[in-house]
Amino acid sequence: MEIFKKGDVEYMGKKIACLITDLFEDVEYLEPSRAFTEAGHEVVTIEKEQGKTVTGKQEKAEVKIDESIDNVKPEDFDALFIPGGFSPDKLREDERFVQFAKAFMDEKKPVFAICHGPQLLLTAKTLEGRGATGYKSIRVDMEYAGAKYMDKEVVVCCNQLVTSREPKDIPAFNREALKVLQ
Repeated sequence: MEIFKKGDVEYMGKKIACLITDLFEDVEYLEPSRAFTEAGHEVVTIEKEQGKTVTGKQEKAEVKIDESIDNVKPEDFDALFIPGGFSPDKLREDERFVQFAKAFMDEKKPVFAICHGPQLLLTAKTLEGRGATGYKSIRVDMEYAGAKYMDKEVVVCCNQLVTSREPKDIPAFNREALKVLQ
């Protein structure tokens, strides 16, 4: 295990990239991020602008961005986390985020996407033939992309991809994501 230091806190675990921007679903970032850090992993937030503060759609959470997408490479991370809300839809407009997410799927590194999070993976064209779930409004999009959509609280595919539907599924999402990180 590698030791990471962020401020005064040391982490002995995996380094997790989190692609996030304004209008993310507050609890879908806060609760998994807390579970990951409590388990000894480091979560690094990535957006267009380092140091910027992004706000959740419920306006209950503000997150300071650790890194700019221009300053990071997928090979610097062990896993990818994509919270839901409108954030993934906004991020998939930018090819840099699409290619970043695609690299994790192509390299078979762990990817954790909840609610609308799979939208970024749809744009990266990486869900074909994979078992997955997501928010009900993107079900048809996932099916057209060739995903094997399952209406379950959590779907784990190939011990790599962990997806969930909505905030009430967060406990199962966290449990399975932490198993994949072991």
